[in-house]
Amino acid sequence: MKVIQHFIWIFFLLGSAFSVATEPTKSTQEKVVSTKVEIHQLISKQEFLTYKDVGEFIDHAPKVTIVVKSQPEDIAEYGSGVVKSLTGSDCDRDGEMDDNAKCNAVYVKLWIRYQR
Repeated sequence: MKVIQHFIWIFFLLGSAFSVATEPTKSTQEKVVSTKVEIHQLISKQEFLTYKDVGEFIDHAPKVTIVVKSQPEDIAEYGSGVVKSLTGSDCDRDGEMDDNAKCNAVYVKLWIRYQR
């Protein structure tokens, strides 16, 4: 058991040292250029027209999984080490989970652009 504890401490120490060493400096942050990509640049008209409705559009969107706080009943049932995650759609392709309203807005934006 002590070997495992030592391994965990070493892992955390090395991880924190690595994260401190790799944090960007102000000069490197200034060099980063922000580029906003419009959704129509990621989803072509040809691809969009293959979706028969917004539901199919959402079903075919990339999936994103996030970790959320465990509920007390989850902890009671599975123990204190339980990890809870949610998987959802990334309709606007920004790497974050989108709610239904956001997915609908993206679909309508593409629908108007491509004159469906």
